[in-house]
Amino acid sequence: MSRMIYWRRRALVALSLVTIVVVGYLGTTLGFALTNQGYGVSLQARFAEWGRQHGVGGLVTWAETEYNKLHPPKVGGAPPVNSFGSGTTTITVPKGQHLAAPKKMSTPAATPEPGEGVWHIVGRTTANGTPTMYETFVRPDAVHTSYVVGVVWMDPTLLSAQLYSGSQIPGGGPYAYTAPITVKNSVNLAAAFNAGFRMQDANGGYYTQGKMIKRLRVGAASAVVFKDGTMTVGKWGRDVKMSNQVQSVRQNLDLIVDNYQPVGGLTNANLAKWGKTLGGAFYVWRSGLGVTKTGALVYVGGPSLSISDLANLLVRAGARRAMELDINTDWVQFSSFTGPLNAATGASNGTSLLGSSAGASAMAGPPGRYFANWWTRDFYTMTLRAKDAVK
Repeated sequence: MSRMIYWRRRALVALSLVTIVVVGYLGTTLGFALTNQGYGVSLQARFAEWGRQHGVGGLVTWAETEYNKLHPPKVGGAPPVNSFGSGTTTITVPKGQHLAAPKKMSTPAATPEPGEGVWHIVGRTTANGTPTMYETFVRPDAVHTSYVVGVVWMDPTLLSAQLYSGSQIPGGGPYAYTAPITVKNSVNLAAAFNAGFRMQDANGGYYTQGKMIKRLRVGAASAVVFKDGTMTVGKWGRDVKMSNQVQSVRQNLDLIVDNYQPVGGLTNANLAKWGKTLGGAFYVWRSGLGVTKTGALVYVGGPSLSISDLANLLVRAGARRAMELDINTDWVQFSSFTGPLNAATGASNGTSLLGSSAGASAMAGPPGRYFANWWTRDFYTMTLRAKDAVK
């Protein structure tokens, strides 16, 4: 009997030690996650990122689902005053080799508000005053009318694209282009914006700097940057293929717009094909990137968007083909930058597409994330081409 008690005590001691180690490890890693801005702006996002990395993703999803049941997107109402942009709307574009300015964008809402869908010049212009980007704002649909979604139109004949890779997404490295954006690379910076999902959720591959970080999937929606700085969006293997002119390929799910139309199946709520949202919610923060007939790039980002709403807005913005980028509150972020030409810029010269004046539609993450060494996700920059920075 005494021998049995002896071994029972040893087992209890061993179990206690294991429990202390496990609890101590989880507590330490959770504490790190809750103070790590790279895990998100909000504590909710940081806990969720930690939970999914440590085997309690099911619990996190349940908590998010219950929260979303109690906090659905607001129905009806009006957005805050001055939600539809400011700045120059009378656009006189100097002659030169650039794309024509975009036409007014129609809104999905039943009745347009004053200024809704009107394009405004944003960010750096060329040395002769040609706009490189325009922004506009519309409501996501005819139901959630108190929210505003931002849209940016970018001219790739004047702007050069670059994919920045992160230690978390896609992982690996080192990379020549990674956060923080250096002083040298910030010269003539015009914009920075989020890329796509974590690679385990993207159902696609990743190629950069001549390295295949994750195998590319035929048929996947792909954002492709070429060595001349131009960028496009297409279906891998059909619209875009590997060549010695490809600088980077970032895949994320499948196309949501093809041939100027939303693809089939987008109205199926919570379809896993379009990514995991917070708690399986259908109307969440989403972002997307498309390419127009002329080659212009259009970015859409904002709250209370279904996947079909996102596709619809990209079509309204003129997208011929488009893909979803990242989703959920903490990860959707577009910043434009200003400052003297041929000079460095930084967070203080950055403006979020949806700033604090947008109320519930404000982007959670500030422009400073792209200049911080704690930012571990991939993103894109758009920089004024050297030829257009001098007269």
